[in-house]
Amino acid sequence: MEIIKHAHSGWAYIVVIVLGLATINSLIGYFTKKEFGNRDFSLALGGLIVTHIQLLIGLVLYFTSPWFNAWSGGMKEVMGNSDARLMLVEHPLTMIIAITLLTIGYSKHKKKIVSNGKLKVLAIFYTLAFILVLTRLPWSHWF
Repeated sequence: MEIIKHAHSGWAYIVVIVLGLATINSLIGYFTKKEFGNRDFSLALGGLIVTHIQLLIGLVLYFTSPWFNAWSGGMKEVMGNSDARLMLVEHPLTMIIAITLLTIGYSKHKKKIVSNGKLKVLAIFYTLAFILVLTRLPWSHWF
């Protein structure tokens, strides 16, 4: 259990760094109207991969965590406790939405022909996803 918890926490730093770089890169590329290149592709794919790995680790942690036992008290108990609500509802749901946005953005960018269109799609979806990730990180448990 502790190994999974440390893996999820440690991998979160990688997610924030890689996803932040991919987001900033796509925004800069879109606003400067640069050509979409291998670096842009690699950063977008890297952001997608690290977040999906984090999702898998997070799902294992979710169902094996002591927090999960709070569900036995019902929805009222979980929603009445702010820490349980964050760990069991807000954080997982928001991260799944963010990963869905990343996946949609990555899929849509591949269908675009022009560079600026690719970067625009990545900039929009990756920025939204990155904002969601930053808003629902359990910052009090991070440092």
